[in-house]
Amino acid sequence: MGMLKSLTLTFAMYSKIPMPVVEWDNKSMGWVFACFPLVGVVIGGGLWLWLHLAAWLTVGNVLTAAVAVLIPIALTGAIHMDGLCDTCDALGSHQSRERKLEIMKDSHIGAFGVIGCVLYLLVLFGAWCEIELTPKNIILLAVFPVISRSWVSLAAVTRKNARGSGLLATFTGSGMGRWNRILIVLWLAAGLAGLMFWSVPGRWAAAAGVLMALYYYHMTEKEFGGITGDLAGWYLQMLELVMVLAVALTGKGAP
Repeated sequence: MGMLKSLTLTFAMYSKIPMPVVEWDNKSMGWVFACFPLVGVVIGGGLWLWLHLAAWLTVGNVLTAAVAVLIPIALTGAIHMDGLCDTCDALGSHQSRERKLEIMKDSHIGAFGVIGCVLYLLVLFGAWCEIELTPKNIILLAVFPVISRSWVSLAAVTRKNARGSGLLATFTGSGMGRWNRILIVLWLAAGLAGLMFWSVPGRWAAAAGVLMALYYYHMTEKEFGGITGDLAGWYLQMLELVMVLAVALTGKGAP
């Protein structure tokens, strides 16, 4: 019952899928990030269904790519895109660490947020247009939302919170035990192992994800002194972008 409550809370917070109202408590909140990759399972399932339907209906590359970009945003209510925009505004300001954190808390979007959002969607859409949708690549692409959320979960429970408050701090400070962390590590390890053994593009996608993880650690430490919910959203979106790009660049004709 406790895990079901945590799962309900996770989907209520990080997806637009209707969920029953549950009471928040330390135990259920502590398991949220261990359940977070399951949101990716649903998104990946949606992508898998769409890509197969598009192939069956012989939908062109442009429309196939546009809907593939839309599905994760629609199923999450753009919560992570909001983090991407806020982070772009903060990074583009070139202000002090404290001022950057204040900018991310502002509910208004600035010029750098708009530019960052447009460029992100443009590159992601372009990458999807270039992908050869073989059966192997379709499964690979459907797994990315799970792996990105596993990586974000690991960062959330192991990195210092830059602000010490907010939704991310609430969940990570709610009595998370050793088994929660172990489950998160298993999610990520299984996902990366799957990429490595699945195909050549999968190996490139894993490598791209590792490089993004290293950059994220360096950037957040240097610019913000830790992580926040907005930075976690930026990280998730960038992980998915670099992995899709890896497949676009290496997936044609690859085994």
